[in-house]
Amino acid sequence: MDKNELTRRILGGKLYFCGSEELMTEQAAYLDKVFEYNSLHPSQAAEKTRLLKEMFAEIGDDCYIETPFHANWGGKYVHFGNQVYANFNLVLVDDCEIFVGDKVMFGPNVTLATGTHPIDPDLRSKVAQYNLPIHIGNNVWVGAGSIVLPGVTIGDNSVIGAGSVVTKDIPPNVVAVGSPCRVLRQINERDRQYYHKDWEIDIR
Repeated sequence: MDKNELTRRILGGKLYFCGSEELMTEQAAYLDKVFEYNSLHPSQAAEKTRLLKEMFAEIGDDCYIETPFHANWGGKYVHFGNQVYANFNLVLVDDCEIFVGDKVMFGPNVTLATGTHPIDPDLRSKVAQYNLPIHIGNNVWVGAGSIVLPGVTIGDNSVIGAGSVVTKDIPPNVVAVGSPCRVLRQINERDRQYYHKDWEIDIR
């Protein structure tokens, strides 16, 4: 299979064999960049920014990813907007495209997984894989320990509760939680008055 056909299958939701020597050799170079990023001191912010711009398909201004950070392809297919913050142990299974909007926050130990495998055991034994892109809108907060599965879209402004497993699309402007993740409620006027139980918002 030539490289163009393989790329088409990788990005187009088609089955391919992810254990091929060609892919693993290419992937190693991207993983070296991830290792380099994780080896930087916390004070080396400028160097971290430079590396992220090298690694990612797109990354906007004022983005910060705490270390350790893990990505199958070092961000090769990842598109971040502006002011994205990721806490410790962000895992990007970026075997195909991940789109993240502006002002998105990821809690610690969040996983965004585009890669998956067929149920058929014979195909799995040959390391067959297919990928489905993830889309996360603007101003989304994904809580600690959440997992976003292949093909999921999360709408603008929504909050994903800690420990959720997001298996299906989540609309904009909601609080959603659970495994599988379900909409709990709409974001409403009370959320603009109180930040925790009956504690009133006292800054703007």
